Amino acid sequence: MRTGATLTSLPALLAGLAVMAASVATAGTVAPDSVPIVDMELTQTLTDAKGNPAAGREAFADRKKGNCLACHANTDLKEQLFHGEVGPVLDGVADRWSADQLRAIVVNSKDVFGEQTIMPGFYTLKVGVNVAEENAGQTILTAQEVEDVVAYLMTLKDN
Repeated sequence: MRTGATLTSLPALLAGLAVMAASVATAGTVAPDSVPIVDMELTQTLTDAKGNPAAGREAFADRKKGNCLACHANTDLKEQLFHGEVGPVLDGVADRWSADQLRAIVVNSKDVFGEQTIMPGFYTLKVGVNVAEENAGQTILTAQEVEDVVAYLMTLKDN
């Protein structure tokens, strides 16, 4: 009887360990509903890890992640097809905005520009109505992907 109890407890134990591991992995991550955007800036990084510009470039161009090229043109990614014209050209964006401002814009542009902007918030749970059930309660980008995209955007200088 004792062996049976141990075996039925094993899945619960493994599930508990998985939750603990996930908590440790995200311990330094700011939750999407706790992001402090103040005066069009987000001075607190979302993770303890530094942003990776190469990973940010990939997320920026990925049509299933950032999909930034759907609205923005960017000469650095000229090899990619179909740059958008809805948003501003991002060449030299690091000369126009600080990392703190870019982080706030990527996290939730509506908190920076107002509800009228069509740019989505990439790290917010406030995404409107009629969200597909499988996407409910999720952000478009992870906290680390936001930091990576910001690191990439900071490489886009005019000089």
